Amino acid sequence: MKKSLGIVLSAVMAVGLLAGCQSGGSDKLVIAARGGSHVTAMEAVKGAFEQEHNVTVEIVGLEAADLKQKVSLDAKNKKGAYDLIMADDPWMPEFSEAGLFANLSELDVEADADFEESSLALGKHPYDTGELYALPFAGNVQLFFYNKELFNKHGYNVPGSWEEVLNMAEEAHAADGVAGYVIRGQQGNPIVSDFLPIFWAYGGQVFDENWKAEVNSEAGRDALNTYIRLLAVGENYETTDIVSSLAEGRGAMALGWPSWFISGETAQADYAPIPSKATASGESMSTGMIGNWMMGVAANSQNPELAAQFLTFITSAESQKTMVEHGGVPTRKSVYLDSELAAKYKHFPVQLEALQNSQARPRTPKWSLAEEALGAELSAAIAGTKSVEDALAAANQAMDQVMQ
Repeated sequence: MKKSLGIVLSAVMAVGLLAGCQSGGSDKLVIAARGGSHVTAMEAVKGAFEQEHNVTVEIVGLEAADLKQKVSLDAKNKKGAYDLIMADDPWMPEFSEAGLFANLSELDVEADADFEESSLALGKHPYDTGELYALPFAGNVQLFFYNKELFNKHGYNVPGSWEEVLNMAEEAHAADGVAGYVIRGQQGNPIVSDFLPIFWAYGGQVFDENWKAEVNSEAGRDALNTYIRLLAVGENYETTDIVSSLAEGRGAMALGWPSWFISGETAQADYAPIPSKATASGESMSTGMIGNWMMGVAANSQNPELAAQFLTFITSAESQKTMVEHGGVPTRKSVYLDSELAAKYKHFPVQLEALQNSQARPRTPKWSLAEEALGAELSAAIAGTKSVEDALAAANQAMDQVMQ
Protein backbone atom coordinates (compact mmCIF):
# COMPACT_ATOMS: atom_id res chain seq x y z
CA MET A 1 0.00 0.00 0.00
CA LYS A 2 2.80 2.42 0.95
CA LYS A 3 4.62 1.53 -2.25
CA SER A 4 1.50 2.24 -4.33
CA LEU A 5 0.95 5.59 -2.56
CA GLY A 6 4.57 6.53 -3.28
CA ILE A 7 4.13 5.77 -6.95
CA VAL A 8 0.98 7.92 -7.10
CA LEU A 9 2.68 10.83 -5.34
CA SER A 10 5.69 10.56 -7.66
CA ALA A 11 3.38 10.63 -10.68
CA VAL A 12 1.53 13.68 -9.36
CA MET A 13 4.82 15.48 -8.73
CA ALA A 14 6.07 14.60 -12.20
CA VAL A 15 2.90 15.97 -13.77
CA GLY A 16 3.27 19.16 -11.72
CA LEU A 17 6.89 19.60 -12.75
CA LEU A 18 6.01 18.98 -16.39
CA ALA A 19 3.21 21.55 -16.21
CA GLY A 20 5.61 24.04 -14.67
CA CYS A 21 8.13 23.45 -17.45
CA GLN A 22 5.46 23.85 -20.09
CA SER A 23 4.13 27.07 -18.64
CA GLY A 24 7.60 28.60 -18.35
CA GLY A 25 6.80 30.09 -14.93
CA SER A 26 4.10 30.68 -12.35
CA ASP A 27 2.90 33.93 -13.95
CA LYS A 28 2.59 35.50 -17.37
CA LEU A 29 2.71 39.07 -18.61
CA VAL A 30 1.39 40.10 -22.01
CA ILE A 31 2.57 43.30 -23.68
CA ALA A 32 0.71 44.98 -26.52
CA ALA A 33 3.60 46.60 -28.41
CA ARG A 34 4.37 48.46 -31.59
CA GLY A 35 5.91 45.84 -33.83
CA GLY A 36 9.39 45.94 -35.32
CA SER A 37 12.53 47.13 -33.56
CA HIS A 38 10.69 47.80 -30.27
CA VAL A 39 9.80 44.12 -29.97
CA THR A 40 13.30 43.04 -30.99
CA ALA A 41 14.82 45.29 -28.32
CA MET A 42 12.56 43.98 -25.57
CA GLU A 43 13.12 40.37 -26.58
CA ALA A 44 16.86 40.95 -26.11
CA VAL A 45 16.55 41.83 -22.42
CA LYS A 46 13.35 40.27 -21.10
CA GLY A 47 15.06 36.97 -20.15
CA ALA A 48 16.69 38.46 -17.06
CA PHE A 49 13.32 39.60 -15.74
CA GLU A 50 11.67 36.28 -16.56
CA GLN A 51 14.33 34.37 -14.67
CA GLU A 52 14.32 36.64 -11.62
CA HIS A 53 10.53 36.70 -11.29
CA ASN A 54 9.70 33.21 -12.58
CA VAL A 55 7.42 34.70 -15.21
CA THR A 56 6.83 34.43 -18.93
CA VAL A 57 6.74 37.73 -20.84
CA GLU A 58 4.83 37.53 -24.11
CA ILE A 59 5.28 40.50 -26.47
CA VAL A 60 2.56 40.94 -29.09
CA GLY A 61 3.91 43.15 -31.90
CA LEU A 62 1.29 45.04 -33.91
CA GLU A 63 1.12 47.75 -36.55
CA ALA A 64 0.26 51.16 -35.10
CA ALA A 65 -3.40 51.31 -36.23
CA ASP A 66 -4.02 47.71 -35.18
CA LEU A 67 -2.37 48.29 -31.82
CA LYS A 68 -4.54 51.31 -31.07
CA GLN A 69 -7.71 49.49 -32.07
CA LYS A 70 -6.97 46.30 -30.12
CA VAL A 71 -6.01 47.98 -26.84
CA SER A 72 -8.99 50.34 -27.08
CA LEU A 73 -11.39 47.43 -27.52
CA ASP A 74 -9.73 45.34 -24.80
CA ALA A 75 -10.01 48.23 -22.32
CA LYS A 76 -13.78 47.60 -22.24
CA ASN A 77 -13.23 44.16 -20.69
CA LYS A 78 -13.17 43.77 -16.91
CA LYS A 79 -10.21 41.40 -17.19
CA GLY A 80 -7.84 42.60 -19.87
CA ALA A 81 -5.84 40.49 -22.29
CA TYR A 82 -2.83 42.83 -21.89
CA ASP A 83 -0.82 43.78 -18.83
CA LEU A 84 1.25 46.53 -20.44
CA ILE A 85 0.40 48.78 -23.36
CA MET A 86 2.59 50.81 -25.70
CA ALA A 87 1.16 54.05 -27.07
CA ASP A 88 2.33 56.60 -29.60
CA ASP A 89 2.60 59.84 -27.66
CA PRO A 90 -0.23 61.67 -29.55
CA TRP A 91 -2.57 58.93 -28.27
CA MET A 92 -1.80 59.72 -24.65
CA PRO A 93 -4.53 62.34 -24.08
CA GLU A 94 -7.15 60.02 -25.56
CA PHE A 95 -5.94 56.94 -23.67
CA SER A 96 -5.58 58.84 -20.40
CA GLU A 97 -9.07 60.36 -20.55
CA ALA A 98 -10.52 56.96 -21.45
CA GLY A 99 -8.84 55.39 -18.41
CA LEU A 100 -6.77 52.82 -20.29
CA PHE A 101 -3.74 53.21 -18.02
CA ALA A 102 -3.29 52.56 -14.32
CA ASN A 103 -1.96 55.37 -12.14
CA LEU A 104 1.72 54.48 -11.76
CA SER A 105 2.20 56.24 -8.43
CA GLU A 106 -0.37 53.88 -6.94
CA LEU A 107 1.81 51.00 -8.16
CA ASP A 108 4.97 52.50 -6.58
CA VAL A 109 6.53 53.38 -9.94
CA GLU A 110 8.74 56.45 -9.70
CA ALA A 111 10.03 58.58 -12.56
CA ASP A 112 13.55 59.53 -11.60
CA ALA A 113 15.40 62.61 -12.85
CA ASP A 114 17.42 60.63 -15.39
CA PHE A 115 14.48 60.51 -17.81
CA GLU A 116 14.65 63.25 -20.45
CA GLU A 117 12.17 65.86 -19.23
CA SER A 118 10.16 66.44 -22.42
CA SER A 119 9.76 62.68 -22.86
CA LEU A 120 8.61 62.19 -19.28
CA ALA A 121 6.03 64.99 -19.58
CA LEU A 122 4.19 62.99 -22.27
CA GLY A 123 3.22 60.30 -19.79
CA LYS A 124 1.47 62.65 -17.35
CA HIS A 125 -2.21 63.54 -17.35
CA PRO A 126 -2.86 66.40 -17.53
CA TYR A 127 0.20 66.87 -19.72
CA ASP A 128 3.41 67.68 -17.83
CA THR A 129 1.68 68.61 -14.56
CA GLY A 130 -0.59 65.70 -13.66
CA GLU A 131 -0.26 62.17 -12.37
CA LEU A 132 2.06 59.72 -14.13
CA TYR A 133 0.36 57.07 -16.26
CA ALA A 134 3.12 55.97 -18.66
CA LEU A 135 6.91 56.03 -18.92
CA PRO A 136 8.81 56.92 -22.10
CA PHE A 137 9.99 53.66 -23.64
CA ALA A 138 11.47 54.90 -26.93
CA GLY A 139 12.65 58.47 -27.45
CA ASN A 140 12.27 60.09 -30.84
CA VAL A 141 12.41 63.61 -32.21
CA GLN A 142 12.56 65.12 -35.68
CA LEU A 143 15.96 66.34 -36.89
CA PHE A 144 17.28 68.55 -39.68
CA PHE A 145 19.08 66.47 -42.33
CA TYR A 146 21.43 67.72 -45.03
CA ASN A 147 23.85 66.54 -47.71
CA LYS A 148 27.32 67.30 -46.40
CA GLU A 149 29.02 67.29 -49.81
CA LEU A 150 26.67 69.99 -51.09
CA PHE A 151 27.20 72.00 -47.92
CA ASN A 152 30.99 71.72 -48.21
CA LYS A 153 30.87 72.65 -51.90
CA HIS A 154 29.07 75.91 -51.13
CA GLY A 155 30.79 76.59 -47.82
CA TYR A 156 27.55 76.33 -45.86
CA ASN A 157 27.36 75.95 -42.11
CA VAL A 158 24.39 74.29 -40.42
CA PRO A 159 21.65 76.94 -40.53
CA GLY A 160 20.28 78.37 -37.31
CA SER A 161 17.22 80.01 -38.87
CA TRP A 162 14.65 79.32 -41.58
CA GLU A 163 15.73 82.52 -43.30
CA GLU A 164 19.14 80.89 -43.77
CA VAL A 165 17.59 77.60 -44.89
CA LEU A 166 15.63 79.42 -47.59
CA ASN A 167 18.64 81.41 -48.80
CA MET A 168 20.80 78.29 -48.98
CA ALA A 169 18.06 76.31 -50.74
CA GLU A 170 17.65 79.01 -53.38
CA GLU A 171 21.41 79.25 -53.95
CA ALA A 172 21.94 75.48 -54.21
CA HIS A 173 19.02 75.12 -56.60
CA ALA A 174 20.25 77.97 -58.83
CA ALA A 175 23.88 76.80 -58.84
CA ASP A 176 23.48 73.03 -59.12
CA GLY A 177 19.91 72.43 -60.21
CA VAL A 178 19.33 70.24 -57.15
CA ALA A 179 16.29 70.32 -54.89
CA GLY A 180 17.38 72.97 -52.42
CA TYR A 181 14.88 71.70 -49.88
CA VAL A 182 12.64 68.62 -49.95
CA ILE A 183 9.24 68.82 -48.30
CA ARG A 184 6.96 65.96 -47.24
CA GLY A 185 3.77 67.55 -48.42
CA GLN A 186 1.29 64.69 -48.62
CA GLN A 187 -2.11 65.51 -47.14
CA GLY A 188 -2.75 64.74 -43.47
CA ASN A 189 -0.08 63.78 -40.96
CA PRO A 190 2.90 64.07 -43.38
CA ILE A 191 2.45 67.73 -44.29
CA VAL A 192 1.39 68.77 -40.78
CA SER A 193 4.45 67.10 -39.21
CA ASP A 194 6.66 68.72 -41.85
CA PHE A 195 5.14 72.19 -41.47
CA LEU A 196 4.76 72.55 -37.69
CA PRO A 197 8.49 72.87 -36.84
CA ILE A 198 8.68 75.87 -39.20
CA PHE A 199 5.46 77.29 -37.76
CA TRP A 200 6.81 76.91 -34.21
CA ALA A 201 10.05 78.64 -35.20
CA TYR A 202 7.97 81.66 -36.26
CA GLY A 203 6.42 81.69 -32.78
CA GLY A 204 3.16 80.04 -33.78
CA GLN A 205 0.93 77.93 -31.55
CA VAL A 206 -1.75 75.67 -32.98
CA PHE A 207 -4.33 76.49 -30.28
CA ASP A 208 -4.73 79.16 -27.63
CA GLU A 209 -5.39 78.36 -23.97
CA ASN A 210 -9.11 77.93 -24.73
CA TRP A 211 -8.48 75.47 -27.59
CA LYS A 212 -9.32 77.98 -30.31
CA ALA A 213 -7.27 77.44 -33.47
CA GLU A 214 -4.52 79.99 -34.09
CA VAL A 215 -2.94 78.83 -37.35
CA ASN A 216 -4.49 81.78 -39.18
CA SER A 217 -2.01 84.24 -37.68
CA GLU A 218 1.01 86.27 -38.68
CA ALA A 219 3.21 83.33 -37.68
CA GLY A 220 1.07 80.95 -39.72
CA ARG A 221 1.14 83.12 -42.82
CA ASP A 222 4.90 83.75 -42.59
CA ALA A 223 5.64 80.05 -42.03
CA LEU A 224 3.41 78.85 -44.87
CA ASN A 225 4.85 81.41 -47.27
CA THR A 226 8.34 80.18 -46.34
CA TYR A 227 7.23 76.58 -46.86
CA ILE A 228 5.86 77.39 -50.33
CA ARG A 229 9.05 79.24 -51.28
CA LEU A 230 11.09 76.23 -50.17
CA LEU A 231 8.97 73.98 -52.38
CA ALA A 232 9.50 76.36 -55.32
CA VAL A 233 13.23 75.53 -55.27
CA GLY A 234 12.77 71.95 -54.13
CA GLU A 235 10.60 68.87 -54.42
CA ASN A 236 7.64 67.27 -52.69
CA TYR A 237 8.58 63.64 -51.96
CA GLU A 238 7.42 60.77 -49.81
CA THR A 239 9.71 59.33 -47.15
CA THR A 240 11.78 56.90 -49.24
CA ASP A 241 12.50 59.48 -51.93
CA ILE A 242 13.36 62.15 -49.35
CA VAL A 243 16.06 59.91 -47.93
CA SER A 244 17.47 58.83 -51.29
CA SER A 245 17.53 62.39 -52.65
CA LEU A 246 19.67 63.64 -49.76
CA ALA A 247 21.85 60.52 -49.73
CA GLU A 248 22.58 60.84 -53.47
CA GLY A 249 23.02 64.63 -53.52
CA ARG A 250 19.87 65.32 -55.54
CA GLY A 251 18.47 67.18 -52.55
CA ALA A 252 20.20 69.45 -50.07
CA MET A 253 18.01 69.61 -46.95
CA ALA A 254 14.89 68.14 -45.34
CA LEU A 255 13.29 67.36 -42.00
CA GLY A 256 12.84 63.76 -40.90
CA TRP A 257 12.76 61.21 -38.12
CA PRO A 258 16.14 59.67 -37.23
CA SER A 259 15.04 56.15 -38.13
CA TRP A 260 14.55 57.22 -41.76
CA PHE A 261 18.18 58.22 -42.22
CA ILE A 262 20.09 56.47 -39.42
CA SER A 263 20.48 52.74 -38.95
CA GLY A 264 22.81 51.68 -36.15
CA GLU A 265 26.09 53.51 -36.69
CA THR A 266 25.36 54.44 -40.32
CA ALA A 267 23.68 57.67 -41.44
CA GLN A 268 22.63 58.43 -45.02
CA ALA A 269 22.83 62.19 -44.43
CA ASP A 270 24.31 64.53 -41.85
CA TYR A 271 22.05 65.87 -39.12
CA ALA A 272 21.47 68.64 -36.60
CA PRO A 273 18.64 69.93 -34.41
CA ILE A 274 15.93 71.73 -36.37
CA PRO A 275 16.61 75.48 -36.76
CA SER A 276 15.04 77.25 -33.79
CA LYS A 277 14.61 80.74 -35.27
CA ALA A 278 12.59 82.26 -38.07
CA THR A 279 15.31 84.81 -38.83
CA ALA A 280 18.91 85.17 -37.73
CA SER A 281 17.94 87.93 -35.29
CA GLY A 282 14.73 86.24 -34.17
CA GLU A 283 13.90 84.59 -30.87
CA SER A 284 14.82 80.93 -30.36
CA MET A 285 11.86 78.58 -30.06
CA SER A 286 11.36 74.91 -29.32
CA THR A 287 11.03 73.37 -32.77
CA GLY A 288 11.84 69.66 -32.71
CA MET A 289 8.65 67.62 -32.95
CA ILE A 290 8.82 64.94 -30.28
CA GLY A 291 7.47 61.50 -31.08
CA ASN A 292 8.02 59.03 -28.24
CA TRP A 293 6.53 55.60 -27.76
CA MET A 294 5.20 55.35 -24.22
CA MET A 295 4.45 52.32 -22.07
CA GLY A 296 2.06 51.95 -19.16
CA VAL A 297 0.26 49.32 -17.11
CA ALA A 298 -3.20 48.49 -18.42
CA ALA A 299 -5.91 49.58 -15.99
CA ASN A 300 -7.57 46.15 -16.36
CA SER A 301 -4.35 44.13 -16.05
CA GLN A 302 -4.78 40.92 -14.10
CA ASN A 303 -1.30 41.30 -12.62
CA PRO A 304 -0.68 45.06 -12.22
CA GLU A 305 2.03 44.87 -9.54
CA LEU A 306 4.22 42.52 -11.58
CA ALA A 307 3.50 44.57 -14.70
CA ALA A 308 4.70 47.69 -12.87
CA GLN A 309 7.92 45.91 -11.94
CA PHE A 310 8.51 44.98 -15.59
CA LEU A 311 7.86 48.58 -16.65
CA THR A 312 10.53 49.76 -14.21
CA PHE A 313 12.90 47.07 -15.49
CA ILE A 314 12.40 47.70 -19.22
CA THR A 315 12.83 51.48 -18.91
CA SER A 316 15.90 51.28 -16.65
CA ALA A 317 19.24 52.66 -17.81
CA GLU A 318 20.74 49.17 -17.77
CA SER A 319 18.02 47.76 -20.04
CA GLN A 320 18.16 50.76 -22.36
CA LYS A 321 21.91 50.42 -22.83
CA THR A 322 21.45 46.81 -23.91
CA MET A 323 18.43 47.53 -26.09
CA VAL A 324 20.38 50.19 -28.02
CA GLU A 325 22.41 47.38 -29.56
CA HIS A 326 19.15 45.85 -30.82
CA GLY A 327 17.50 48.95 -32.27
CA GLY A 328 16.21 50.51 -29.07
CA VAL A 329 16.02 54.30 -28.73
CA PRO A 330 16.86 55.74 -25.29
CA THR A 331 14.75 58.05 -23.17
CA ARG A 332 17.32 58.48 -20.39
CA LYS A 333 19.94 61.23 -20.42
CA SER A 334 22.61 58.96 -18.96
CA VAL A 335 22.24 56.54 -21.88
CA TYR A 336 22.49 59.29 -24.50
CA LEU A 337 25.57 60.68 -22.74
CA ASP A 338 27.29 57.34 -22.12
CA SER A 339 30.76 57.85 -23.60
CA GLU A 340 31.03 54.43 -25.24
CA LEU A 341 27.56 54.59 -26.79
CA ALA A 342 28.00 58.21 -27.93
CA ALA A 343 31.26 57.28 -29.64
CA LYS A 344 29.51 54.48 -31.50
CA TYR A 345 26.17 56.17 -32.17
CA LYS A 346 27.30 59.66 -33.03
CA HIS A 347 23.77 61.01 -33.40
CA PHE A 348 23.01 60.43 -29.70
CA PRO A 349 24.27 63.82 -28.39
CA VAL A 350 22.47 65.60 -31.26
CA GLN A 351 19.26 63.69 -30.61
CA LEU A 352 19.39 64.51 -26.89
CA GLU A 353 19.90 68.19 -27.69
CA ALA A 354 16.91 68.07 -30.05
CA LEU A 355 14.76 66.35 -27.42
CA GLN A 356 15.63 69.07 -24.95
CA ASN A 357 14.51 71.66 -27.53
CA SER A 358 11.39 69.77 -28.58
CA GLN A 359 7.70 70.50 -28.70
CA ALA A 360 4.81 68.08 -28.38
CA ARG A 361 1.83 68.03 -30.66
CA PRO A 362 -1.30 69.54 -29.06
CA ARG A 363 -2.41 67.43 -26.10
CA THR A 364 -6.01 66.83 -27.04
CA PRO A 365 -7.88 63.58 -27.75
CA LYS A 366 -9.16 65.27 -30.92
CA TRP A 367 -5.71 65.95 -32.38
CA SER A 368 -5.98 63.37 -35.19
CA LEU A 369 -9.16 65.05 -36.49
CA ALA A 370 -7.71 68.54 -36.12
CA GLU A 371 -4.54 67.40 -37.88
CA GLU A 372 -6.58 66.03 -40.77
CA ALA A 373 -8.39 69.36 -41.14
CA LEU A 374 -5.17 71.37 -41.03
CA GLY A 375 -3.41 69.01 -43.44
CA ALA A 376 -6.14 69.36 -46.06
CA GLU A 377 -5.78 73.15 -46.12
CA LEU A 378 -1.97 73.12 -46.12
CA SER A 379 -2.07 70.78 -49.11
CA ALA A 380 -4.44 73.16 -50.92
CA ALA A 381 -2.05 76.05 -50.28
CA ILE A 382 1.05 74.33 -51.64
CA ALA A 383 -0.92 73.10 -54.65
CA GLY A 384 -1.97 76.67 -55.39
CA THR A 385 -5.70 75.93 -55.31
CA LYS A 386 -6.09 78.28 -52.35
CA SER A 387 -4.20 81.36 -51.27
CA VAL A 388 -2.22 81.22 -48.03
CA GLU A 389 -4.76 83.48 -46.37
CA ASP A 390 -7.79 81.50 -47.53
CA ALA A 391 -6.23 78.15 -46.63
CA LEU A 392 -5.34 79.20 -43.10
CA ALA A 393 -8.71 80.85 -42.54
CA ALA A 394 -10.42 77.63 -43.64
CA ALA A 395 -8.10 75.59 -41.44
CA ASN A 396 -8.96 77.71 -38.40
CA GLN A 397 -12.68 77.27 -39.05
CA ALA A 398 -12.45 73.51 -39.62
CA MET A 399 -10.28 72.96 -36.54
CA ASP A 400 -12.63 75.01 -34.35
CA GLN A 401 -15.51 72.81 -35.52
CA VAL A 402 -13.52 69.71 -34.54
CA MET A 403 -12.79 71.10 -31.07
CA GLN A 404 -16.37 72.17 -30.28
